[in-house]
Amino acid sequence: MNNYPDISNIWKTLSGENNWEGLLKPLDIDLRRFLIRYGEFCQTTYDTFNSSKYSKYAGTSIFSKKDFFSKMGLTKGNPYKYRVTKFIYATSGINVPEEFIIKSLSREAWCKESNFIGYVAVAEDESVAVLGRREIVVAWRGSIQSLEWLNDFQFSKVPAHDIFGDPHHGDDQPQVHQGWYSIYTSDDPKSPFNKTSARMQVFAEIKNLMEQYKNEDISITITGHSMGATLATLNAVDIVANNVNNTSKSCLVTAILYASPQVGDYNFKKMCSKYDNLRILRICNFLDVVLLYPLIGYKHVGQELTVKTIMSPYLKFPGNFWSWHNVEAYMHGIAGYQGDGEFELVVHRDIALINKHWDHLRPEYLIPPGWWNLKNKGMIQHLDGSWRLEDHEIDEDK
Repeated sequence: MNNYPDISNIWKTLSGENNWEGLLKPLDIDLRRFLIRYGEFCQTTYDTFNSSKYSKYAGTSIFSKKDFFSKMGLTKGNPYKYRVTKFIYATSGINVPEEFIIKSLSREAWCKESNFIGYVAVAEDESVAVLGRREIVVAWRGSIQSLEWLNDFQFSKVPAHDIFGDPHHGDDQPQVHQGWYSIYTSDDPKSPFNKTSARMQVFAEIKNLMEQYKNEDISITITGHSMGATLATLNAVDIVANNVNNTSKSCLVTAILYASPQVGDYNFKKMCSKYDNLRILRICNFLDVVLLYPLIGYKHVGQELTVKTIMSPYLKFPGNFWSWHNVEAYMHGIAGYQGDGEFELVVHRDIALINKHWDHLRPEYLIPPGWWNLKNKGMIQHLDGSWRLEDHEIDEDK
């Protein structure tokens, strides 16, 4: 089965030009492959994140932009080639749970205020023909492991002035979750990485790429998982609302969201539906409770695709909080869920990936849990026999 077909003639359809009409039930085979690709982009934001508080580089990307996707295992046998052009860093103007922004225990910590929160990538020259356009991708990282934030987070709302300006007064003013909005829009003069907000970092990079490739067909795809899906939602509507997707002509902006909580109120939902060049697709896994949060006063946006990994014969039954929420399980569901309780892997995706960070596969498959690890946890032996923690690649262009 070819997981990487030539989509040059159908990419607009797959990107939601027609709101995925006729593609979701039953789930189209090309759309399955298309969506899994963005799940892989989401997964890399976790695979490269340095979550060890013992490291002075806690909160960074372990791998540099150079050869990023090859080190993530996404280049072998894959004709869709991308390169990372920008790492995105975030801070917050309010207190947020440590699952979102972690801090190193080291006195020599690289930064106390900021965390790696995602990246901007662009399709390489050699892939433009099979992709049908020059695609810009923004991938946003979600929270790291613990979901205790569901109980700890304060779900208050604030007006989204940075996105929509301030023409909306009274009861129709779009409001969004304060914590996610703060992570998206906050800067910090003390941080060398957040002199500008994550929002403005993405805007600047997209504008650079739009200018660089202004004579080509361009699309922008924003993706994220969990909290990353909320940031992707804000980012996607923000790009369109402020014409960042517009150089000589306006291009389509598509948000592919995995396991997204609700982001804003009813007025925010109305604003998300008014833009001609914005498409939003939320992938939801049955039993994933994160989809329900915040519980009161919020609305989901865009189109919805539901999968049920609980039906998979490859996963432990019935599963748990984690197996219903992580990105690899979601991709497994897209690859195999057939609706009406049926499950068959019609898109090849190695089931070993499900146990990358977890223990969700049935034991008869003999895949060790949590096998994705930096060799020796980043400890490197030097010629004098000493061992030192070296778990961060420095970008040459920093």
